[in-house]
Amino acid sequence: MSERVIPASMQSHYDGFHFAPAVKDGGRLYCSGQLGVGPGDVVLADPGEQFVQAFENLATLLAEAGVAMADLIEMTTYHVDLAEHLPAFMQAKDRFVAEPYPAWTAIGVSALAFPGALVEIRAIARLAE
Repeated sequence: MSERVIPASMQSHYDGFHFAPAVKDGGRLYCSGQLGVGPGDVVLADPGEQFVQAFENLATLLAEAGVAMADLIEMTTYHVDLAEHLPAFMQAKDRFVAEPYPAWTAIGVSALAFPGALVEIRAIARLAE
């Protein structure tokens, strides 16, 4: 049976947008996309800060489920202006994701759900056995 993971800081997303931030199922944690949204659901204006915040939001979600960034096995990122922002995104990613690296796919998109959002990070992590 699957279990929903909803950190207190993401309860409004569950209530307002009707989705679980993450779901535990079959030894895996499936994380919904995390944006660079800070307190009050405000998208940070600076791209580098936004990318760091997106990873911090992902780390919060993983911690709520009892896992860490080192448990990531797959990551898909969706980028507005991928080519322009990739160097700044890589700097943020390298602060949070270390070897052994997860599988990663980066996809360029025209827009994301929140106006001004430049990245969304979706991930799958291995749960402790």
